[in-house]
Amino acid sequence: MIYLPSALMNRIMDIDQNASQVRKPPDSHALLHEMIRSFTTLARTLNLSHAVKELGSTRQTLRRHIALLEESKGVELFTVKDRQYHLTEAGRRALPEAEEVLARGDAWLSGQSDVINGLQYLRHVEPDGWCHFQQQKPISEVFTSTGTILEEVMCAWAQARGELEHEAFQAVRPYCTVSRRHEGNWLFTEVGDQSSFVTWFGWKRARSSIGSALGQMPGGDGFGRLVNYAYEEIEATRSVRLDHVFTLMPKGDEGVMMPICYERMLLGARYPDDSFAMITVVRRTYDVHINGVTHEMLRQMPEDMVM
Repeated sequence: MIYLPSALMNRIMDIDQNASQVRKPPDSHALLHEMIRSFTTLARTLNLSHAVKELGSTRQTLRRHIALLEESKGVELFTVKDRQYHLTEAGRRALPEAEEVLARGDAWLSGQSDVINGLQYLRHVEPDGWCHFQQQKPISEVFTSTGTILEEVMCAWAQARGELEHEAFQAVRPYCTVSRRHEGNWLFTEVGDQSSFVTWFGWKRARSSIGSALGQMPGGDGFGRLVNYAYEEIEATRSVRLDHVFTLMPKGDEGVMMPICYERMLLGARYPDDSFAMITVVRRTYDVHINGVTHEMLRQMPEDMVM
């Protein structure tokens, strides 16, 4: 093996000595957590007094946290004009990841989040009994599902090359819901007549949901962000994801909370104008396998709701 002198290697790689310096992160992980929380709170309120009150902190501490973050990252996160805070472009780019770091840290610490076989696992139980268990599955399990609808939709999606209006996708389209992102929310643009949404919530609510945002579930903003990560992943990768879910949802016109268990597949697709479309297909079934969810829990879903 031939070793090159470091000076020669630097010339080959065209290394900028200043840019290559590794910035040292804060020594304390606890301090880092509080710094990120200060950043996300100020980014949301854009008001120093409101952020300090919400954090139970002081102006001096919050300013120090922001200064340390900016020093560590080597970018300016905020500008101040007429005593009003504004996010810089670097601040806007940093915010989603910072919020995700907080959500993942809080969920991991409280046992709400884990990784099983390299895939996402979420659990949350409220004092009133509401719960949400979600376990990501290898996409190959689409082909071993006890039902055929997931495989049929996936094959049609592949033949259609992700084009929502392609002829190859039309036969399975009634089993799907379609949504697009608008101002941070996922809005329904289509609810298939044979989709799980219609047969669970009822025709009236399904038809009334066009243009509405996907419902905000209990569990808080942090847990909601982790649940929504699946949608963000598919939007970014334009790919496919499979999850098994057990939770409680309002059923029918009365909106009575009932247990529901299902396979859910998300697929990245395109509207005719080439903008992103999220296809969701859900199959209610007892044949889901989720860590911490027993057979008795699954059987609480009414048998006549199995698809």
